[in-house]
Amino acid sequence: MDIDAGEYVSIMGASGSGKSTMLNILGILDDYDEGQYVLDGKRIQHLSETQSAAYRNKMIGFIFQSFNLIPFKNALENVALPLFYKGITRKRRNQMAMDYLDRLGLKEWWHHYPNELSGGQKQRIAIARALITKPSIILADEPTGALDSTTTEEVMQLLTEVNNMGITTIIVTHEQSVAEKTKRIIHLRDGIIESDIRKHHENL
Repeated sequence: MDIDAGEYVSIMGASGSGKSTMLNILGILDDYDEGQYVLDGKRIQHLSETQSAAYRNKMIGFIFQSFNLIPFKNALENVALPLFYKGITRKRRNQMAMDYLDRLGLKEWWHHYPNELSGGQKQRIAIARALITKPSIILADEPTGALDSTTTEEVMQLLTEVNNMGITTIIVTHEQSVAEKTKRIIHLRDGIIESDIRKHHENL
Protein backbone atom coordinates (compact mmCIF):
# COMPACT_ATOMS: atom_id res chain seq x y z
CA MET A 1 0.00 0.00 0.00
CA ASP A 2 1.31 3.41 -1.00
CA ILE A 3 -0.16 6.66 0.29
CA ASP A 4 1.14 9.77 -1.44
CA ALA A 5 1.67 13.15 0.18
CA GLY A 6 -1.59 15.11 0.33
CA GLU A 7 -3.95 12.15 -0.07
CA TYR A 8 -7.30 11.93 1.75
CA VAL A 9 -7.82 8.30 2.73
CA SER A 10 -10.25 6.33 4.87
CA ILE A 11 -9.52 2.85 6.22
CA MET A 12 -12.57 0.66 6.81
CA GLY A 13 -13.24 -2.86 8.05
CA ALA A 14 -15.07 -4.86 10.69
CA SER A 15 -13.87 -4.98 14.30
CA GLY A 16 -10.68 -7.01 14.43
CA SER A 17 -9.83 -6.39 10.76
CA GLY A 18 -6.61 -4.57 11.61
CA LYS A 19 -7.66 -0.92 11.19
CA SER A 20 -6.28 0.33 14.50
CA THR A 21 -3.16 -1.83 14.16
CA MET A 22 -2.47 -0.26 10.78
CA LEU A 23 -2.99 3.23 12.17
CA ASN A 24 -0.68 2.49 15.11
CA ILE A 25 2.03 1.32 12.73
CA LEU A 26 1.60 4.39 10.53
CA GLY A 27 1.74 6.58 13.65
CA ILE A 28 4.92 4.83 14.89
CA LEU A 29 3.08 3.73 18.03
CA ASP A 30 3.55 0.01 17.28
CA ASP A 31 6.28 -1.90 15.45
CA TYR A 32 5.49 -4.54 12.83
CA ASP A 33 6.55 -8.15 12.31
CA GLU A 34 7.23 -8.34 8.59
CA GLY A 35 7.35 -6.15 5.50
CA GLN A 36 8.55 -2.58 5.70
CA TYR A 37 7.17 0.88 6.42
CA VAL A 38 8.82 3.77 4.60
CA LEU A 39 7.89 7.27 5.78
CA ASP A 40 9.21 10.30 3.90
CA GLY A 41 11.85 8.12 2.25
CA LYS A 42 13.11 6.58 5.51
CA ARG A 43 12.50 3.02 6.70
CA ILE A 44 10.70 3.02 10.04
CA GLN A 45 11.51 -0.02 12.18
CA HIS A 46 13.02 -0.86 15.56
CA LEU A 47 13.28 2.80 16.53
CA SER A 48 13.94 3.76 20.13
CA GLU A 49 11.08 5.49 21.93
CA THR A 50 13.04 8.76 21.69
CA GLN A 51 13.45 8.36 17.93
CA SER A 52 9.79 7.40 17.50
CA ALA A 53 8.64 10.40 19.53
CA ALA A 54 10.87 12.71 17.46
CA TYR A 55 9.29 11.49 14.22
CA ARG A 56 5.78 11.77 15.64
CA ASN A 57 6.40 15.26 16.97
CA LYS A 58 7.86 16.41 13.67
CA MET A 59 5.50 14.80 11.17
CA ILE A 60 2.29 13.39 12.63
CA GLY A 61 -0.81 14.80 14.30
CA PHE A 62 -3.26 12.43 16.02
CA ILE A 63 -7.02 12.75 16.48
CA PHE A 64 -8.87 10.17 18.62
CA GLN A 65 -12.48 9.12 19.13
CA SER A 66 -12.20 9.81 22.87
CA PHE A 67 -10.53 13.21 22.22
CA ASN A 68 -7.69 12.45 24.71
CA LEU A 69 -7.83 15.94 26.19
CA ILE A 70 -6.19 16.51 29.58
CA PRO A 71 -9.09 17.16 31.99
CA PHE A 72 -7.23 19.53 34.34
CA LYS A 73 -6.04 21.79 31.50
CA ASN A 74 -8.26 24.31 29.76
CA ALA A 75 -8.82 24.45 25.99
CA LEU A 76 -5.90 26.81 25.39
CA GLU A 77 -3.50 24.69 27.45
CA ASN A 78 -4.61 21.48 25.71
CA VAL A 79 -4.01 22.95 22.26
CA ALA A 80 -0.65 24.49 23.26
CA LEU A 81 0.71 21.32 24.90
CA PRO A 82 2.53 19.80 21.87
CA LEU A 83 4.54 23.01 21.52
CA PHE A 84 5.91 22.56 25.05
CA TYR A 85 7.82 19.53 23.78
CA LYS A 86 9.28 21.62 20.98
CA GLY A 87 10.79 24.06 23.48
CA ILE A 88 8.61 27.01 22.41
CA THR A 89 8.14 29.73 25.03
CA ARG A 90 4.88 29.85 26.99
CA LYS A 91 3.92 33.24 25.52
CA ARG A 92 4.44 32.05 21.94
CA ARG A 93 2.68 28.71 22.65
CA ASN A 94 -0.36 30.51 23.96
CA GLN A 95 -0.42 32.95 21.03
CA MET A 96 -0.32 30.09 18.54
CA ALA A 97 -2.94 28.07 20.46
CA MET A 98 -5.31 31.05 20.54
CA ASP A 99 -4.85 31.47 16.79
CA TYR A 100 -5.85 27.85 16.17
CA LEU A 101 -8.80 28.07 18.55
CA ASP A 102 -9.91 31.19 16.65
CA ARG A 103 -9.64 29.37 13.32
CA LEU A 104 -11.87 26.59 14.64
CA GLY A 105 -14.45 28.95 16.12
CA LEU A 106 -13.50 28.35 19.77
CA LYS A 107 -11.70 31.54 20.73
CA GLU A 108 -14.38 32.45 23.28
CA TRP A 109 -14.02 29.03 24.91
CA TRP A 110 -10.27 29.15 25.52
CA HIS A 111 -10.58 29.12 29.32
CA HIS A 112 -13.10 26.26 29.52
CA TYR A 113 -12.12 22.79 30.68
CA PRO A 114 -13.04 19.62 28.75
CA ASN A 115 -15.92 18.74 31.08
CA GLU A 116 -17.52 22.11 30.21
CA LEU A 117 -17.50 21.45 26.46
CA SER A 118 -19.69 19.50 24.04
CA GLY A 119 -18.38 16.52 22.09
CA GLY A 120 -18.06 18.62 18.95
CA GLN A 121 -16.13 21.34 20.78
CA LYS A 122 -13.79 18.75 22.29
CA GLN A 123 -13.09 17.27 18.87
CA ARG A 124 -12.40 20.70 17.39
CA ILE A 125 -9.93 21.32 20.23
CA ALA A 126 -8.33 17.96 19.47
CA ILE A 127 -8.05 18.94 15.79
CA ALA A 128 -6.46 22.27 16.75
CA ARG A 129 -3.99 20.42 18.97
CA ALA A 130 -3.14 18.04 16.11
CA LEU A 131 -2.59 20.91 13.67
CA ILE A 132 -0.55 23.24 15.86
CA THR A 133 2.76 21.47 15.20
CA LYS A 134 2.11 21.82 11.43
CA PRO A 135 2.35 18.08 10.74
CA SER A 136 2.67 16.50 7.30
CA ILE A 137 0.17 13.77 8.23
CA ILE A 138 -3.04 13.66 10.27
CA LEU A 139 -4.07 10.24 11.59
CA ALA A 140 -7.66 10.15 12.86
CA ASP A 141 -8.93 7.07 14.69
CA GLU A 142 -12.76 7.02 14.57
CA PRO A 143 -12.83 10.85 14.93
CA THR A 144 -16.63 10.99 14.68
CA GLY A 145 -17.39 7.84 16.68
CA ALA A 146 -18.62 9.75 19.74
CA LEU A 147 -20.50 12.47 17.84
CA ASP A 148 -24.05 12.96 16.59
CA SER A 149 -24.73 13.20 12.86
CA THR A 150 -24.77 17.01 12.67
CA THR A 151 -21.48 17.34 14.55
CA THR A 152 -20.01 14.50 12.47
CA GLU A 153 -20.75 16.57 9.36
CA GLU A 154 -19.01 19.61 10.89
CA VAL A 155 -15.93 17.62 11.91
CA MET A 156 -15.64 15.99 8.49
CA GLN A 157 -15.87 19.42 6.86
CA LEU A 158 -12.96 20.51 9.07
CA LEU A 159 -10.92 17.44 8.15
CA THR A 160 -11.62 18.07 4.47
CA GLU A 161 -10.34 21.62 4.92
CA VAL A 162 -7.25 20.22 6.65
CA ASN A 163 -6.62 17.96 3.66
CA ASN A 164 -7.16 20.90 1.30
CA MET A 165 -4.23 22.58 3.08
CA GLY A 166 -2.05 19.80 1.63
CA ILE A 167 -1.87 17.65 4.77
CA THR A 168 -2.08 13.89 4.19
CA THR A 169 -5.22 12.84 6.07
CA ILE A 170 -5.90 9.21 7.00
CA ILE A 171 -9.14 8.33 8.81
CA VAL A 172 -10.05 4.99 10.38
CA THR A 173 -13.82 4.70 10.42
CA HIS A 174 -16.65 2.17 10.37
CA GLU A 175 -19.10 4.78 9.07
CA GLN A 176 -19.71 4.66 5.31
CA SER A 177 -20.95 8.27 5.31
CA VAL A 178 -17.61 9.38 6.76
CA ALA A 179 -15.58 7.32 4.30
CA GLU A 180 -17.55 8.79 1.39
CA LYS A 181 -16.14 12.22 2.24
CA THR A 182 -12.61 11.01 1.49
CA LYS A 183 -11.04 10.48 -1.92
CA ARG A 184 -9.83 6.92 -1.36
CA ILE A 185 -11.30 4.03 0.65
CA ILE A 186 -9.18 1.07 1.75
CA HIS A 187 -11.12 -1.94 3.10
CA LEU A 188 -9.34 -4.38 5.41
CA ARG A 189 -10.39 -7.92 6.27
CA ASP A 190 -8.36 -10.04 8.71
CA GLY A 191 -5.32 -7.81 8.30
CA ILE A 192 -5.38 -8.02 4.50
CA ILE A 193 -6.28 -5.21 2.08
CA GLU A 194 -9.51 -6.42 0.47
CA SER A 195 -10.09 -3.40 -1.76
CA ASP A 196 -8.50 -0.03 -2.46
CA ILE A 197 -10.76 2.39 -4.32
CA ARG A 198 -9.83 5.89 -5.45
CA LYS A 199 -12.74 8.23 -6.04
CA HIS A 200 -13.11 11.62 -7.69
CA HIS A 201 -15.65 13.83 -5.96
CA GLU A 202 -17.27 16.92 -7.35
CA ASN A 203 -18.29 18.06 -3.87
CA LEU A 204 -14.96 17.91 -2.03
